[in-house]
Amino acid sequence: MKKLLFLILFVCCQLTFCTAQSVTRTQHREAVAQDAVTTGSMTIRKPDYISISTDGGKELLIMEGTKFTMTMGGKKHVTDSKKNKQFDTFHAVLSAVINNQPIPAADDLTVSTKNGQKTITITPEKKKRQLFSSFVLVVDAKTSAIRQLRMNGRKGDYTEYKM
Repeated sequence: MKKLLFLILFVCCQLTFCTAQSVTRTQHREAVAQDAVTTGSMTIRKPDYISISTDGGKELLIMEGTKFTMTMGGKKHVTDSKKNKQFDTFHAVLSAVINNQPIPAADDLTVSTKNGQKTITITPEKKKRQLFSSFVLVVDAKTSAIRQLRMNGRKGDYTEYKM
């Protein structure tokens, strides 16, 4: 009986496995000479939660299920990948990476592997009011650990997180 309880407790702990690591965020703006660089932390909790907090919690990027919340420059943006197709593939890829599953195929997705790292590029269909023109995610090919996330803006601007 003790073994069974231990096994159940172990499985429950694995399902809610949570990791935290340090992050460096670089925000590049074409109109500004120097990039803004801040540090913070990234927390991942299976099956589909990721939180990146920088600049003392002022800048946030959170994926919780299909809901994305981003706080940048004091402005909060909330969307759902079920309603916003720009984030649909992004959600599927992040969930696969977090759960160490194969990257799902999609029309707006390319995957390349080099030097033990997978580079996953998501280029959603262009729309007038989209925040990002593409997402680039770099993960360790063996462990699926996230190494870098870059969100490219429409006019050469980008926000990059390095873990």
